[in-house]
Amino acid sequence: MILVDSNILIDILKDDPVWAEWSTDHLTLLGAAGEGVINPIIYAELSIGFSDQATLDLWLRQLEVSLEETPANALFRAGKAFASYRESGGPRTSLLPDFLIGAHADVMGYAILTRDTRRFRTYFPAVRLIAPDMP
Repeated sequence: MILVDSNILIDILKDDPVWAEWSTDHLTLLGAAGEGVINPIIYAELSIGFSDQATLDLWLRQLEVSLEETPANALFRAGKAFASYRESGGPRTSLLPDFLIGAHADVMGYAILTRDTRRFRTYFPAVRLIAPDMP
């Protein structure tokens, strides 16, 4: 399974001129294999772009992306990773979404399809990242 980060789905939703094609191509490969999942954090981030829940749910079904609950051990792991981030001087303003996503993938053994790899690489180095080659 592969956890699909919100930035990938937002690229597709907004038809981003730079990233929509890359994100669509990679998500399509996952859909064909039935491997794309999101968690409640990503779902909440996506909800901003929809007028109602039924439309978001339909859109996710069409993309063949399913919603999966975040396991308790991932929530605990996210808190510990965030504490480490804060101890190293990270600002409070970038709270948990990346940590909750990274921890979910880490404890479940999932990869993450994303364009934002910085925190994942630092705090969840065992997680395989599927990301574009970026400077």
